[in-house]
Amino acid sequence: MPGDICVVVPTIREYECVRAYAENAREHGFDLDRLQFVLVTEDFCDTDEMRAMLDEEGLSGGVFDGSRREQWYRDHGVADYEHVVPAASHAETSFGLLYMWAGDYEIGFFIDDDTLPHEGVDFFGRHLDNLAYEGEITEVSSDERWVNVLYQNVDDHELYPRGYPYSAMDEAVETETTEVSDVVASQGLWTNVPDLDAVRILMDGDLQGQAQTRLTAEDYGEDFVAARGNYLTVCSMNLAFRREVIPAFYQLPMDDNPWDVGRFDDIWSGVFLKRACDVLGTRIYNGAPLCEHNKAPRSTFGDLNNEVPGLELNEHVWEVADAVGGDGETYAGVFAAIADELAESEFDYENGEFLNFVGEYMRDWLACLDEIDGIDAETPTADPVATDD
Repeated sequence: MPGDICVVVPTIREYECVRAYAENAREHGFDLDRLQFVLVTEDFCDTDEMRAMLDEEGLSGGVFDGSRREQWYRDHGVADYEHVVPAASHAETSFGLLYMWAGDYEIGFFIDDDTLPHEGVDFFGRHLDNLAYEGEITEVSSDERWVNVLYQNVDDHELYPRGYPYSAMDEAVETETTEVSDVVASQGLWTNVPDLDAVRILMDGDLQGQAQTRLTAEDYGEDFVAARGNYLTVCSMNLAFRREVIPAFYQLPMDDNPWDVGRFDDIWSGVFLKRACDVLGTRIYNGAPLCEHNKAPRSTFGDLNNEVPGLELNEHVWEVADAVGGDGETYAGVFAAIADELAESEFDYENGEFLNFVGEYMRDWLACLDEIDGIDAETPTADPVATDD
C-alpha cells in the first residue's frame, strides 16, 4: 500500500533520475515505503520501461500517460474536467495534485526529471524538516515587493530567475530575522544550470536554452522566507508541499491555448499560493535542499516563442492576486477570489483575454476538487507496480 507522501515526476525522457532519488533516500535511512511515485508522461514514451524501473527499485508507484490519465478521470467521475490539465505540457503536474487529492497523501513532492539530488544531503528528510520548521529564519523583502530567490550572490552572477518581472529588477533588498511556523511549502533551489527565461538566457550569450553562467552551492547562503506582501518565483523542479495548499496550487493551463502562452504554469501558481499564504498567515520556505539542474540543450528561441505571448501578463498578474483576499480562511477561498477577478475583469494587456481563460480554468479546478471530494473513499487511487498495465 502507498505511504503518506506522493512524489510527482513529469517526464518524457530522463525518468532514470528516480533511481538517484531512491538511492539518496536509502543512503540517509529515509523510509521508501512512505513514498508513492507518480510518473506523468505521454503515450509515445516507453511506459513499460518506466514501470520496470519502479519495480526494480522496489518503489510503489504508477505511470500515467495520456491514455491512463483519461481512464483515471473516468474512474473518479471527473471526465468533464480533464481539460484543466493540458496535454504535453509541464503543467501536467496538476494531474499529480489531483491524484494526491484523491488519495490519503499528506505531503507532495514535485521533482523534475532533469535534476539530481546533491550527494551527502538527505533530500526527502530535509524537505520534511523544512515543512515542520518552527523558529528563527531570514526574512527578505524589497522596495519592488519582489524577492529574487538568487539574491544572495546576485552582485557576482547578476541573475534573475524565470518569471521574475522585469519591472521589479534593480530592487533594494532588505533582510531581517523573523519567527516562522506553519510552513506549507518548501522550495529547494538549484545548482549547475540556472532556471532563467529565454530573454535572460540570450542576454547571457547562450543559444542552447541553458545560459553560460552556472551556479554552485557557494552561490547560496542561509535559508529564507519572503516577507508578507512580497512575491517570489516558485519553480516546481524541487518542491515539497502540504496537502492543504492544493486548492490554491493549480499549475496554470499553458501551451495548449489559443494565445500560445506557455512557461508560466508554476510561476503564476506560486504567485497565487504566496497570496493565499499571506492571507492565511502561512509560509513558503526557500533554500535547501539544493538539487543539480541538468537542463538538456534546446533552442533558446523555441523557449522565447513560448514565453513572449505571456511576458506582459507576467508583469501584472501578481497585482491582480495582490488586490484580493477571498474568505481569509481557506486556500480554496482565496484562490476562488483570484479566479473571479481574473475571469470577470477586462485587461488592457497583450493577450489579456488569456487571463479570463485562466480564471475560468481556476474555477473548474476548484469544481474538480469538489467532485473528487465526493468520491467513494474506497475507490482505489494507486495501482501496484506489478499490475500497472
